Amino acid sequence: MTITVADAGLYAFALLILFLTPGPVWVALTARALSGGFRAAWPLAFGVVVGDVLWPLLAVLGVSWLVSQFADFMTVLRWVASITFLVMGWLLIRNADKSIANDARLTRPGMWAGFLAGVAVILGNPKAILFYMGVLPGFFDLTKLTVPDIALICFLSFVVPLLGNLSLAVFLDRARRLLTSPKALRRTNIVSGVLLMGVGVVIPLS
Repeated sequence: MTITVADAGLYAFALLILFLTPGPVWVALTARALSGGFRAAWPLAFGVVVGDVLWPLLAVLGVSWLVSQFADFMTVLRWVASITFLVMGWLLIRNADKSIANDARLTRPGMWAGFLAGVAVILGNPKAILFYMGVLPGFFDLTKLTVPDIALICFLSFVVPLLGNLSLAVFLDRARRLLTSPKALRRTNIVSGVLLMGVGVVIPLS
């Protein structure tokens, strides 16, 4: 292994700073946590792991050609992600007066839907690979990386944001429990629905 503890620590700190910068994942996680609590949010956090491992791996392997070779496929992913969030947001707004626990139409997708939402929001942003291709060479000499080095980079790339996303979901779940009145529930569901739809609009434009 060529990566030192100091190198790994510096990269982990950079990932933490990146996590603290709000983006589509934050918006999607907030929307699901406010509408369904931690139970609805944690699967999304694990769905995001797919992209958090994939993009740095692709960057490390030097497959910059992926963006151009599969440009059409990436476009399809963007629109699938967009439609997913638009539908989820519309369902929340449509059922704004109903408790999430009592609304089978919203709870039916369950954990799988949350996981797929996480995958959609992270893979719907192929610019991430461009970010990693610009950042990783500044931390590591990519020409000297070994398999354990690559494994460590991928591990850090998902564990730091995962812990951050789960912590955010717990915080939002606690805040949600304070919103017990029907008026607060309606307002929360509408805001969450608008946030989800906002993600759906932003994804194809980003």
